[in-house]
Amino acid sequence: MGRITAEVRLRKEQAIRAAMDQLLSGELLPNQRFSLKALAQEAGVNRTGFYPKRAADGSVLPGPYQHLAREFQSRLTALMPARAIADMSELERLIHEVEQLKTRISRQEAAITRLIVQERAASRQLSTKQVEIENSRSIS
Repeated sequence: MGRITAEVRLRKEQAIRAAMDQLLSGELLPNQRFSLKALAQEAGVNRTGFYPKRAADGSVLPGPYQHLAREFQSRLTALMPARAIADMSELERLIHEVEQLKTRISRQEAAITRLIVQERAASRQLSTKQVEIENSRSIS
């Protein structure tokens, strides 16, 4: 793969910065995390550009967007104390949701137990009826 032009590189850096702003503002998709993978995916670039490369002679070359990866990490670190406070309401909401789900599971387990008891009773009744039918056939 050849080198990219300065114009293409600038466009990609702008896309990465826009994606960085979007992610750090809290606009995450479901199952998305604050990671370089999510940043690259959101910006539409290959994430390998965020990491250093090893040249054929063994020397280490910086990735073309490694400086943006460092910026993303530092901005994310700076946001963490502020996000922790905002996450308390989210945590309380999740705790409430977990409690509701536990209650729902308990009700469903009770319903399943009732159905199992009913199924066994019906099975016993069918067995009894079958024996009665077989006995009545043998008498006839």
